[in-house]
Amino acid sequence: NFARRPLSLSEKQRFCHQRLPEKPMGIESQHKHLLELLRRTAVHGESNSVLIVGPRGSGKTMLLKCVLRDLLEVKDVNKNVLQVHLNGLLQTDDRIALKEITRQLNLENVVGDKVFGSFAENLAFLLEALKKGDRSSSRPVLFILDEFDLFAHHKNQTLLYNLLDVSQSAQAPVAVIGLTCRLDVLELLEKRVKSRFSHRQIHLLSSLSFRQYLDNVILQLSLPPDFADAKFFEEWNDSIKRLCKDKSVVDVLEKHYNSSKDFRSLHLLLMLVLSQVSVCKPSIKPTDLLEASRVCVADSKANILHGLSVLELCLIIAMKHLSDIYEGEPFNFQMVHNEFKKFLQRKSQSIYNFDKPVVMKAFEHLQQLELIKSVDGSTGKIHKEYQLMKLMLDHNQIMEALQKYPQCPTDVKQWALSAFG
Repeated sequence: NFARRPLSLSEKQRFCHQRLPEKPMGIESQHKHLLELLRRTAVHGESNSVLIVGPRGSGKTMLLKCVLRDLLEVKDVNKNVLQVHLNGLLQTDDRIALKEITRQLNLENVVGDKVFGSFAENLAFLLEALKKGDRSSSRPVLFILDEFDLFAHHKNQTLLYNLLDVSQSAQAPVAVIGLTCRLDVLELLEKRVKSRFSHRQIHLLSSLSFRQYLDNVILQLSLPPDFADAKFFEEWNDSIKRLCKDKSVVDVLEKHYNSSKDFRSLHLLLMLVLSQVSVCKPSIKPTDLLEASRVCVADSKANILHGLSVLELCLIIAMKHLSDIYEGEPFNFQMVHNEFKKFLQRKSQSIYNFDKPVVMKAFEHLQQLELIKSVDGSTGKIHKEYQLMKLMLDHNQIMEALQKYPQCPTDVKQWALSAFG
């Protein structure tokens, strides 16, 4: 019974395994440009370098994966071209990067115990080992550098210099593809590195209209035409079209579109919606989308506040009060403790007069939860009571937590209102 499992395998793959689209939506010209560039390296042995620049979630990796998939479908490319994937978060220095290049090119046995005088010498040896005969029959290598800007922080930028030098001097057919979210990435490069870069940049800045965004939601949630149960296929897809015309659904999707147009956050939202579909509930209702949206935009810090003790909540109110009095200037434990004591003396009948070490423990717990943060560079030299701190919460988060806090003492709420008023 297909109603018992309304999500087909292909739909699950689309969300859980991030299956690549047939054609990347909205970035067709960038796809064509990059494919042609890499085809010239893979087929004609022409060296190139290019940067793909765009904010996180804009589709840089997806674009590259689509291009590589299409490139490997070209005759003879699949057997001949080699790929080396490096990531600035993983290969944090040139020695680690070189070991990874050697591993991905399967040249560990060739290198063996050889000792090289420099990085350039080692890289030249690796590329030489890939040659079948003359230079024209060298195997093309695609070097893909994710988080490209982090490689610029390596000592002397040796890796970037040597890779770009090889790509410029045509020692071997090499393409260097960098992915970064920093628009100023070229400013990070040394002069000698910059002079060897081709200065080709492919920018991904989302130009999707809301109508296209909505169409994509319908496409993502719809079952494919080859779904086995034709009747269920028709009913499901019709229900999705009706769902996307509902005003409350359109409002939620428009809110997500305005905050983030990237498909990664959209996939998360739709995955939460689809997870509610079951045997007893074989369709999606507008309320499912509203609930999924609420989960997606949940404020993690506000959620932490709901689990604090009354004492910890009082300390946060005291901190907010101090921040308001001193116009955002940092505070220390002693100042917060004094403010808390004033509250106990003036207004509170329901809060126990805790000993100072207990209050200090609560203060340290707030620091561990990262609700307050130290602003001193040399915290080790200053007694912990006098280390300057900054509150990492805003007025709305605190007030919302107080409203939702179970059995919050009335005088604490009144103190908060008078302190923030």
